[in-house]
Amino acid sequence: MSFEEHPVERREVTVRRAPKYLPFLILGGLVGVVAAAVVAYAVPGDATFDPGAVFGFFLVMFAAAGAILGAALALVLDRRSVKRQERATVEAVPDSEPDTDPQP
Repeated sequence: MSFEEHPVERREVTVRRAPKYLPFLILGGLVGVVAAAVVAYAVPGDATFDPGAVFGFFLVMFAAAGAILGAALALVLDRRSVKRQERATVEAVPDSEPDTDPQP
């Protein structure tokens, strides 16, 4: 079996470490839930309000604020990764054997 000689294909690519936004949004929301629990149950409040209702009220506000702050942090880290990007040269490596099996 002889392999055909192909010219090596080289490309310039940009390499950077960009954050994933979803984990930052989830973590920010969870921090907001914890902050709402602290405000509702640890801080003494008015006896006329049920602590569960206070928790629900603050849960909506703090979870949304935490998610927004998490997204802002991810955006800042993304901008920093653009400034720290690097250029690299890559080249294609041909397969040693052609695929002959049908895909399942």
